[in-house]
Amino acid sequence: MKKVAILIFLLFNFISFSQEKTIDTTKVVGWQKSGKSSFLINQTAFSNWISGGENSVAGTLSVDYNLNYYKNGWSWDTKMIGSFGVNRNSDSKFFKKIDDRIEINSVMGKKFIEEFSFSSFLNLKTQFAKGFKYSDNDEGDEIRTEKTRIFSPAYIQLGVGVYWKESNSLWVNFAPITGRLIIASKKFTNDLDEGEEYFGIPRGQNSRFELGASISAFYKFELVENITIEQRVNLYSDYLYKADNIDVDYTLSAFMKINDYLSTTLIVQCLYDDNAIKKIQLREVFGLAFVIDILEIPKII
Repeated sequence: MKKVAILIFLLFNFISFSQEKTIDTTKVVGWQKSGKSSFLINQTAFSNWISGGENSVAGTLSVDYNLNYYKNGWSWDTKMIGSFGVNRNSDSKFFKKIDDRIEINSVMGKKFIEEFSFSSFLNLKTQFAKGFKYSDNDEGDEIRTEKTRIFSPAYIQLGVGVYWKESNSLWVNFAPITGRLIIASKKFTNDLDEGEEYFGIPRGQNSRFELGASISAFYKFELVENITIEQRVNLYSDYLYKADNIDVDYTLSAFMKINDYLSTTLIVQCLYDDNAIKKIQLREVFGLAFVIDILEIPKII
């Protein structure tokens, strides 16, 4: 898995630095705010379709907001992401999640040489709603079993290190001292078997503490006119347990602008965390999105 993580990180850098970079020629003193909200919808319908198919409808609401501050060598960059989506197929009685995430990533730095700062950071990841595993009972009826909910699990990371920032669209933070706390309700841990864990949390406990190192990076660029690519990667290694087993969270987002309010969106996310499952997790979302600049909402209303 270490090799996979290194390859993903190298790929991230290769793609990023092979593109034309957008460089901040001056530092804007004070606050800068930006963000977008989007509603992504997918729908299929069939009538007398001889080759078969299932009617379905899906929708995802996403909010992506950035706060950036700079003054006298001090910088504070915060990114907040929220996304929730469900779908409904004609053969199921349940609405099922297709996306559910809350993430806050905040980095504060004090510049010591050009583009480099001493840094501290906070990262929080969890979800909005309950997550279920679906199956059929003995009568063939679909049933569901709750597996996750808000703050079960939740990942909280705090670390100190070095922050390299070329612009708001390109930065890397390396924190060789990073504490990570994984928390969850005892509802999910009290009934575990001996030796079994829930996202790394042992039976009867509601938290797990780790100490390790982390690397996080962000790069945004315009591939061609009206097509924007964003890449985010987070790597984490736990010094206290299998340091060579690196957790990976890599997201590639592509936005193709149709007009000021419509775009097509492609999101591909790759996860590896053996506390959750000892397999690579993949998520892909593609569809037509209605997009609006968050700062424009008060004017529209």
